[in-house]
Amino acid sequence: MTDEYLMRKFCAGDVHAFDLLYQRHEKPIYRYIRRLMGDALNAQADDVFQDVWIRLIDARMQWQPRENASFKTWLYTLAHHRAIDILRKSGREVSVDDGWLDDEQVAPWQLWPAAHALQPEQQAFWRKAGQRLLHCLDSLPAIQRAAFLLHHEDGLSVDEMSLVLNAEFEAIKSRLRYALSKLRACMGAYLPPMVD
Repeated sequence: MTDEYLMRKFCAGDVHAFDLLYQRHEKPIYRYIRRLMGDALNAQADDVFQDVWIRLIDARMQWQPRENASFKTWLYTLAHHRAIDILRKSGREVSVDDGWLDDEQVAPWQLWPAAHALQPEQQAFWRKAGQRLLHCLDSLPAIQRAAFLLHHEDGLSVDEMSLVLNAEFEAIKSRLRYALSKLRACMGAYLPPMVD
């Protein structure tokens, strides 16, 4: 059953269809909101998450499937707009920071151990890398963090992201490029190469 089918069923009064949609999208939507809002606003992530589902429930009377946007895209749009509202109210940066970092600064990145390595010191390395990545994500401007999360963690295409973020295709590609460059530099600067 597609998301659109379930949403139509929910709009017609089928509460079980809502339960299925919620089960399907609960974890990725919460993770997106939590990471977009960052550590500074972590306490408000639950409120934003609940508000997204309340808005979905409230929209059931007028919701219509769209030709150019999937239900998933629509749901991420709700989540994104609500999280950005809170970020703006808190005074957190939501504009695009076009700073570009030189690729030569990220040389350590290419010398890191393979993620599938099982030696204890390499496992510790990847735990530390994961913690640092979350810190680096939190340091990105919210709009770049959103682009990175939607694409690399939630699997949205650039076209879908254009709808969620209400931005042109090329702007989304630029945000992704900037986010990746900054993350590489942040990660490379923090974690030195691990040589066997």
